[in-house]
Amino acid sequence: MRERLGILGSGAIASGIAAVAAQHGEVVVWVRSDRSAQRVRRHVERGEHQERVEVVVDDPAALDGATFVVEAIVEDAQEKARHLSRLGSRLAPEALLATTTSSLSVAQLGDASGRPDRFVGFHVFNPVAKMELIELAFPPAASPETRARARELCGALGKTAVEVPDIPGFVVNRLLFPYLFSAVRLLEKTGMAAEDVDACMKLGAGHPLGPLALLDLVGLDVSAAIGEAIGEPIPARVRALLRDGALGRKAGRGFYAYPSR
Repeated sequence: MRERLGILGSGAIASGIAAVAAQHGEVVVWVRSDRSAQRVRRHVERGEHQERVEVVVDDPAALDGATFVVEAIVEDAQEKARHLSRLGSRLAPEALLATTTSSLSVAQLGDASGRPDRFVGFHVFNPVAKMELIELAFPPAASPETRARARELCGALGKTAVEVPDIPGFVVNRLLFPYLFSAVRLLEKTGMAAEDVDACMKLGAGHPLGPLALLDLVGLDVSAAIGEAIGEPIPARVRALLRDGALGRKAGRGFYAYPSR
């Protein structure tokens, strides 16, 4: 891996990128708290070359030496813009800055960073170690070098890059979430068990994961944000689970219950 990779965040995507990238080079991860640092370290310890991952708590200077920084925090436009602006003003001029947004405008986030010519939407899928695709979305100002280096990094991580238009949901989520939410509405209408709906799609359509289990994996809060971004109505059952704090796997419950880690 030619780039020295920096990552901002501690969730499943940030930790997954760190674990995959550690197989190919050094990585530094900037997190906000000791608890977040522990979460990243637990994830990285499951893979190889954990010694290549440096986790730094609440010190943005840790990313100053990175040549390619990936922001992977909560899917909130204001939070992302605030952190991207902070990073954009302190990174070396040649460094590239990326966002893992799955639904927000890459052009607007690029403008917020102050370096739209060196900015890219870097949509990685969960679980990062298994999923082969990275959707790349570029702001209009992105330079040819930015485009080439983003593709090169995808290849170095063992992923396949597909350039997609900068539209809400890009390609995968724009097509996927109407299907996922239709499964929830079917559940609401028929009273079927979540296990049965998922079994039908796994055994009858060859899907590796049923739609309701997939919503839990993505996170119901993230799923609702994506639905709103692409104009797909949020099912009542999803909203009820959100009000109850049942966000999916990360909360230990959603459409299913999950054992505590």
